[in-house]
Amino acid sequence: MGYFILLRFKYKDMALRDIFYAIQEFTEEVLFAPFNALRALELEDWTAANGMNWFFMLIGAVAFIYWMLQLKKFNDNNEEDTSSTSHSYLGGDN
Repeated sequence: MGYFILLRFKYKDMALRDIFYAIQEFTEEVLFAPFNALRALELEDWTAANGMNWFFMLIGAVAFIYWMLQLKKFNDNNEEDTSSTSHSYLGGDN
């Protein structure tokens, strides 16, 4: 009787271990596949491998320029509140 209990625990642990191995294999083979492709592409063409980086840098630059133009627009119309009284320790009236 004790042998069967031990055998049951052995297969239970093996099943849990197999679940974690399946998660590992799924992560490495499926989720990391685009990164592996980029790593292989980098050896052939650096510019193509970093295309997404250039794309995100372009989006950031456009957003920064838009933000600066909006700040200038509000500053030119004197709509910007430049007082530092939002907190009492910044010089507000006590």
